[in-house]
Amino acid sequence: WALLLVIQTGGMAAVAVTFARYFREVTHVPLGEPVVAALALGLLVAVNCLGVRAGSSVQSVFMVLKIVAIVALIAAGIFFAGRPPAAPAAALPGRDGPLSFFAAMTPVMFAYGGWQTASFVAGEMRDPRRDLARGLLLGVLGVIVLYVGVNVACVLALGAGGLAASPAPASAVMRAAFGPAGASLIAVGIAVSTFGFLSQGMLTAPRVYFAMADDGLFFRGVAWVHPRTRVPVVAIVLQGVLALLIALSGTYEQILNYVTSVDFVFFGLTAGTVFVFRRGAGGEAPPVARVPGHPVTTALFAAACAIIVAATVYHSPANSAIGLAIMLAGIPAYLLWSRSARHRAREG
Repeated sequence: WALLLVIQTGGMAAVAVTFARYFREVTHVPLGEPVVAALALGLLVAVNCLGVRAGSSVQSVFMVLKIVAIVALIAAGIFFAGRPPAAPAAALPGRDGPLSFFAAMTPVMFAYGGWQTASFVAGEMRDPRRDLARGLLLGVLGVIVLYVGVNVACVLALGAGGLAASPAPASAVMRAAFGPAGASLIAVGIAVSTFGFLSQGMLTAPRVYFAMADDGLFFRGVAWVHPRTRVPVVAIVLQGVLALLIALSGTYEQILNYVTSVDFVFFGLTAGTVFVFRRGAGGEAPPVARVPGHPVTTALFAAACAIIVAATVYHSPANSAIGLAIMLAGIPAYLLWSRSARHRAREG
């Protein structure tokens, strides 16, 4: 549960901070970022407590709006923005060695993350062996196409030097294409996109808290399901409260670093389990799931995860230490609850 606290809740907290920033930029409401983040999380808690249909409907709407905003940004950068003069090679940053390069990949990896949360609702799928694999592959491919398109649009509109120097490249591209109105428009798009991410996290992560509590590995009250809406209300509220507390604890960059350092530890370990399970089968039974290119692709993925973690820790040791400390705190918590669960099983 400590791992989920760092990954899911930390990721939601980081995005809640971003949503609050852009929401205030668009609406000019006289509220601070913490208040806006709290209101957004509270709204999503309320919606998801109404039932799975309500939560999934909100998620679907914001997913479509997010895709529309990204496609608009790509079109603006490629077809409407002017082309800046080429910058000399010496003016471009990023020449501090390979670890600095991989540390710069931390926010990139966070942007491509989220695919793992699809497995949280695998138990509610009709054919998870088929549908989960297809959904993950198609979803990740779609994200790659959209995000590579965004990068192409930004480089064409701003140039490599301008992109590196811009703290808000999406706004800069839209401003270059359509002036101040374009910058305001993309701020709306980013607010919509981040709210959609928060909606996805609020829909999926509480199901894991519920499952752990139902197995006796977390507080039993978290497994309570509302008799009418049939959703784990306590788990949903817990997710919202924890996300808000972490959002108030640091800046976006701080939260991002300690989330990613833990996130990719377990991505790499998960890839390593493929070798263990295949070896345990001894080649006698067909694999439960096919892994194209295994063992080469699996080993490359695990190695990339290890490099990202090492670079993140090297670049931000203090923030990474926070995430790793929370992760390690989960070990005694798990041992305590698992011992209690075994004790109850023997008594039963």
